[in-house]
Amino acid sequence: MTYSKVKYEGLKKLCHIVFEKFGFNREDSKTITDVLLLSDLYGTESHGVQRLIKYYNEIKQGLIIVNSNPQIISETPISAVIDGKAGMGQLIGKKAMNIAIKKAKTSGIGMVSVRNSNHYGIAGYYAKMAEKEGLMGISMTNSPAVTVPTFGKEAMLGTNPIAISIPAEPYPFLMDMATSVVTRGKIEVYNKKKEPLPLGLALNKDGEDTTDPYDIIYNVPKKLGGGLLPLGGSKELTGGHKGYGFALAVEIFTAILSGGDTGNYVHLDGKGGSGTCHFLCAVDYGMFGDKKSIEKRLSRYLSELRNSKKAKGAVRIYTHGEKEVESYNDKIKNGIPINDATLNEIGNICKFFHINSSNYIIKIKS
Repeated sequence: MTYSKVKYEGLKKLCHIVFEKFGFNREDSKTITDVLLLSDLYGTESHGVQRLIKYYNEIKQGLIIVNSNPQIISETPISAVIDGKAGMGQLIGKKAMNIAIKKAKTSGIGMVSVRNSNHYGIAGYYAKMAEKEGLMGISMTNSPAVTVPTFGKEAMLGTNPIAISIPAEPYPFLMDMATSVVTRGKIEVYNKKKEPLPLGLALNKDGEDTTDPYDIIYNVPKKLGGGLLPLGGSKELTGGHKGYGFALAVEIFTAILSGGDTGNYVHLDGKGGSGTCHFLCAVDYGMFGDKKSIEKRLSRYLSELRNSKKAKGAVRIYTHGEKEVESYNDKIKNGIPINDATLNEIGNICKFFHINSSNYIIKIKS
């Protein structure tokens, strides 16, 4: 499968138009587009525009309610629980983090647990919302069960990412990771490219290693068995139980605290929301001391890590958030790579809405 580099600005305008055609207002369309394309700019293809077809299908099916009105169910000076009312996850995630930020600026910490939402894109977007306000941001979400517990062969947990961001120089710290070995979105990309999975990512319905994306894309949603492996793989020797533990912790913060659905009840079909749950937190780390001093200590340590001795054959040590900044700068200038299958999906969506995609999909010649 081949990739074409597409100009960012044209792609952004097209996404704005498409989401407005879906029925979102201009401001909400901008928010959804910002979350979607930040993933592509960061080099995380799995959660970028290749997910446009997912949202298109889920809105058509009634899984995502375009004009929903998320409600605060309970609230304290430092916490809140939100019912997302089956709305677009990006809009609910942003609302929840804005509430957390406001509480953190007033009380030092703000925590919001969300139920009855939908897929909200990359977790790092919301953690960075807090970081941009001079706070530490934490973002988590569960998802439809696609990950097996250690020693299991039935998907019981989502990919359940955790993201943490805090200001530092020359660029912020940003850790954004799934608690499974890979995300479902990456399996979707392998499937589009018709490539086998590397060994060690997933199990088939019999609990055996598989290299076939079909086992995850089709068998898991039908509850036929199999699933992604947790971080660390299938064995305790390699730390699989630790990834399993992190995934379970995310279920506690998101679903259990909010009164929502755990991953094994979050669904990809039907109407009125998938049941996805989130947890957003903002922390004013100034409660621990002078904020500038804390940022300087962190920046110094990150620099020391990058400059520490390299393993044989290695030329560089990265700290979390560094690759994302470099990828962002490169793709803003040189375009976002999109595979043929995704471009075809975007073209079909544009045909449905009578949009001339050639006005916006501007390919950059190598």
